[in-house]
Amino acid sequence: MSIDMTVHAVAPKPDAEAELDRRAAFCREIARSAGAVALDGFRNRTPGFGMKGPQDFLTETDAAVERHLKARIAEAFPEDGFLGEETGGAIKSDVWVVDPIDGTANFARDIPHFCISIAFVRNGEIEIGAIYNPALDEFYFARRGEGATRDGKPISVSKTRDFDAACVEFGWSNRKTNKRYLEVLSNILERGANVRRGASGALGLAYVADGRSDAYAELHMHAWDCLAGLLLVKEAGGVVAPFLSLDGLTKGGAVLAAAPGVAQGISEATGISLEGAR
Repeated sequence: MSIDMTVHAVAPKPDAEAELDRRAAFCREIARSAGAVALDGFRNRTPGFGMKGPQDFLTETDAAVERHLKARIAEAFPEDGFLGEETGGAIKSDVWVVDPIDGTANFARDIPHFCISIAFVRNGEIEIGAIYNPALDEFYFARRGEGATRDGKPISVSKTRDFDAACVEFGWSNRKTNKRYLEVLSNILERGANVRRGASGALGLAYVADGRSDAYAELHMHAWDCLAGLLLVKEAGGVVAPFLSLDGLTKGGAVLAAAPGVAQGISEATGISLEGAR
């Protein structure tokens, strides 16, 4: 996989808002069409999977979904950049950031907890985000400044403030040491929160936006795993880490998303700063 780090300037469009409207409608459409490809692969897959690295799974469906999305985006918006987990791409001022299947380990083992994650970024701002679990037919969508929805209905983060009642999802990454992971895990548990891991960071973030979890944290994520989810959480009233401003688009980085009532405590437990923190 290769990533062209050069940011190619794009001339201002005559009606930027109308262009975003068109991309938002398109994003909804391709998330569902990609979901159909993924669901067909899930139902008709043959046993076995490949490995890209330790605990880093690959199936034929990953590649098929990314090909589908890349082709559709290139046809509809040929000047836009594309950055995908499987094939890399070019980062432009307008760029689509795609994880064809987040939760591949679940997918490969017949667990219906996986999703397609699509984000559209313009000039360093996440403008549009979609996360779709085709196995459960749950569709999360957000547009910057317009709120977040699940299946078309508004969602919001939880009102939890007491850590004894909090449920936190903490993702694991082989890019950080197990020692550090266990230190943070212990810190969260000592505050009284319940900790779980669903093996799909994108869905973990969507669940924070939906109030199903109170926080999600991971010490390192790639942009395709988290951008759509970070927008969902912000639009649902949550608090997040400053991912893009710390060069997360090209390098990845730490991710934290939480309901306001537990955000500061989770930030302290993980060592991950929040947007606007000094």
